[in-house]
Amino acid sequence: MGIVRTKGIVIKIANSSENDKILTILTAEKGKIRAFCKGAKKPKSSFLASTEFLSFSDMILFEGSGDMYSLNSAEPINVFYNLRKDIDRLMYASTIAQIMNDVCQEEELSFNRLQLLLNTLYVISETEKNLELVFSIFRIRLLAILRICSKIK
Repeated sequence: MGIVRTKGIVIKIANSSENDKILTILTAEKGKIRAFCKGAKKPKSSFLASTEFLSFSDMILFEGSGDMYSLNSAEPINVFYNLRKDIDRLMYASTIAQIMNDVCQEEELSFNRLQLLLNTLYVISETEKNLELVFSIFRIRLLAILRICSKIK
């Protein structure tokens, strides 16, 4: 148990109660982690931007018992706002986030995967590149990373 400071991106959100969320966060050091965020859905919450889907933030988490963390503070670094303005971009980004959720494990170093996810989301959000081409390149690069990781083990 202890305090963990990390940068991570929210790849999945589950509602816990009227005002609380359970986040699935991809981090470089810890891999995929789950974090409970009390009061995240309140309109005046300091966590509002940092706990949105696909928000990349600097986070301080408390490592609780079991496999659940508790989010103590978070400062957004990039919220990929342009993804939310175009349904096609959001669809590709959501699919990519789901793939990352499926292939990443808890407590596994995921620097290359996180870097690939952030770079891909940036290209989708900030450029006019063909979305199908970007998605295909993402899948090829992810397969290469997964192949390298399986050889190391």
